[in-house]
Amino acid sequence: MKLAEALMERADLQRKLAQLQGRLTQNAQYQEGETPAEDPHELLTEYRRIADQLETLIVKINQINQKVTLANGVNMIEALAKRDRLKDEQTMLLALANAAVVEQTRYSHSEIKLIAAVDIKSIRKQADDAAKNYRELDVLVQQANWQYDL
Repeated sequence: MKLAEALMERADLQRKLAQLQGRLTQNAQYQEGETPAEDPHELLTEYRRIADQLETLIVKINQINQKVTLANGVNMIEALAKRDRLKDEQTMLLALANAAVVEQTRYSHSEIKLIAAVDIKSIRKQADDAAKNYRELDVLVQQANWQYDL
């Protein structure tokens, strides 16, 4: 199994756990004289079985990630951390730029005038640069995911 396939399986197991959690919550109570739509004990057993599978898979993925080096010479673990940081930075920069946009709400010159505290154009450029760096790094990560076996 390729690393990319393991990552897809991990996502699938995470979705299943989220669904099971919802089903467990829905069946945690039932009206007296009725029965729950699903047996919570069976759901809990299934949840734990899938959680064990997920834990095992995550350990294998992390072990491979420690050994993988991308085409640019960067270790996979470092690349994933940088990719996450770039995504977070882009999100923050876009939020900052959007928050700095001044909407004209003054009706007269005596009302308070709001001014952007940052250069919106520069902040948007920085967000675009972060997004570009994220995409370039993500391509290398995805290439490695399809090259390495679990």
